[in-house]
Amino acid sequence: MPRLRLALGQTNPMVGDLAANSQQIFEAARRASRQGADLLAVGEMALSGYPIEDLASRPSFLLAAHEAVDHLAKRLQDAGLGDLIVVVGHPDGPFEPRPIGTSNAPTAIAQNRASVLQHGHVKARYAKHHLPNYSVFDEYRNFIPGDELLVLRIKGADVAVIICEDLWRDGGPLARVLEADAGLLLVINASPFERDKDDERLPLVTRRALETDTTVAYVNIVGGQDDLVFDGDSVVVDGTGGILARAPQFAEHLLVVDVEIAEATAVALPDNVRRVELEAAPVAGPAPAADIAVPPDDRAQLWNALVLGLRDYVLKNRFPSVILGLSGGIDSAVCAAIAADAIGAHRVWGVSMPSRYSSDHSRSDADDLADNIGLNYSVEPIADLVLPIETQLRLTGTAAENVQARIRAIILMGLSNLDGHLVLTTGNKTELSVGYSTIYGDSAGGFAPIKDVPKLLVWELARWRNAVAVARGEVPPIPQSSISKPPSAELRPDQTDQDSLPPYEMLDGILDACITRALGREDVIALGFDEDTVDIVTTLVDRSEWKRRQGAIGPKISGMAFGRDRRLPITYRPSTP
Repeated sequence: MPRLRLALGQTNPMVGDLAANSQQIFEAARRASRQGADLLAVGEMALSGYPIEDLASRPSFLLAAHEAVDHLAKRLQDAGLGDLIVVVGHPDGPFEPRPIGTSNAPTAIAQNRASVLQHGHVKARYAKHHLPNYSVFDEYRNFIPGDELLVLRIKGADVAVIICEDLWRDGGPLARVLEADAGLLLVINASPFERDKDDERLPLVTRRALETDTTVAYVNIVGGQDDLVFDGDSVVVDGTGGILARAPQFAEHLLVVDVEIAEATAVALPDNVRRVELEAAPVAGPAPAADIAVPPDDRAQLWNALVLGLRDYVLKNRFPSVILGLSGGIDSAVCAAIAADAIGAHRVWGVSMPSRYSSDHSRSDADDLADNIGLNYSVEPIADLVLPIETQLRLTGTAAENVQARIRAIILMGLSNLDGHLVLTTGNKTELSVGYSTIYGDSAGGFAPIKDVPKLLVWELARWRNAVAVARGEVPPIPQSSISKPPSAELRPDQTDQDSLPPYEMLDGILDACITRALGREDVIALGFDEDTVDIVTTLVDRSEWKRRQGAIGPKISGMAFGRDRRLPITYRPSTP
């Protein structure tokens, strides 16, 4: 049986930076060549970053991406890497506008492509067939679908090439893989992370290997891009469903593996299948050692996703540091720990801003957190700043409480302007769901690390992170009393969250039902929740859409995050039961 040495390059591209992304691919090619690889594949849109959104409608951007592909091919040849076959994902165009729907729909001028580079030239191209238009994806708006399967004949074996969603959909190019009798299915991907995604992704890859009677090589990009996090987790599965190689999550990596592939047959090609023959030298040297990474447990994956999402947002947008308010509570403590893990404690600034209602334990917990983590720390009392506004405007009740939050925002934004820090907001998903935040107050900032983390999970991650520190012989970053004490905004005497909200165990359950699972009122009540409580919670959710629309972005880790995942009207009045 023919033997191919595959290299899967798990790169971390940045949208738009064609030169830097091309350099990543070039470095991966150099490493792959040194290890005797026949073929290197990198992820979907690895040359341009993903998602490019409406950059796909800019002819100048598409032309630049097309030229970057040609330039990369020539650069590989000039560097003595021309024999290596490189499959790279990128946008291409501009093409003649093609309507993608009804007569008044927008038109697409781009394709989502994989190009095959060798000997200084583009030897073949493949355009993605199935364009996802759900969840965070909007490709039906941006791209023209392809209609032809690409098969590469290498060393007497046939390698079919497809892109991401083409693997998830029955029919289309996937059906032709079996008809063309390919021995290897190469899939390049930009598949975002979400909790339990691997419960779907790996079984899908395994099932497709069995259905198509091929070895499946699945390569995914890695890194944070705005509110999306790509986890890598590239994998090679043989025709029996066994894992041959697997890359680590949340890290750049070159996965190299030898695969034995059934010899190509003389089967007649079905319609809309193009075969291209490529040269490849015999594999040199012994087979690489098995590289099969084991994904960490659920909490570690979630923490790693949050850390990577924040790190790449800071680095890719060239912020020197971050700043956040430290209240002594669990949310700000977890955000500070995530930030320190992401960019180092020396680049994290924490500010305690006690009011006349702040408890002694909240102040001491903020102090302890700063000491445990080793971040930069200052104290800026707000009582004397709040009093003149309250007095002049004669504010009481909620209006007075909100002034405290807004004064804190002014302090953080002022320090941000002074020193260039990125302001982190510390609200969790539960609070954002029910509007439990002050607009232009604690909701003000540029990035929200735990925006997609429900309150109960915040506590769980805090306990997990502390346990990891203990296992490493380190000081746990999060003070125990921040975990154990009742949560409070401390905007009035003896305030707790449960003064105005149901217990979090109940609240998070209702929110999961009505937001993540999109269940209606009667279905939520049928799960056993109190009818009046359901009505209160769903009303709060509906009334808070305007706040969420103005909030900072944060890393998506669930199947239904606020933002591009969930698009609902602001002006909305549901029928009363």
